[in-house]
Amino acid sequence: MFVFVATFAVFVLVIFAMSLGWIVKRKSIQGSCGGISSLGIEKVCDCPEPCDARKKRMAREAQRRIL
Repeated sequence: MFVFVATFAVFVLVIFAMSLGWIVKRKSIQGSCGGISSLGIEKVCDCPEPCDARKKRMAREAQRRIL
């Protein structure tokens, strides 16, 4: 039981430490500057051709734009 309580206390301390930025500055977490496009990757997966599900989704989006 002591191990469980000690582990729980460590998790609480880590969560509190991570939230110090928000507690002190009231500043929310932000993403990186540029994200994945700064690496030269146009899409999430770097596959030469999208999968079938992605192709269907792109076709549906194209149809919506036409209508």
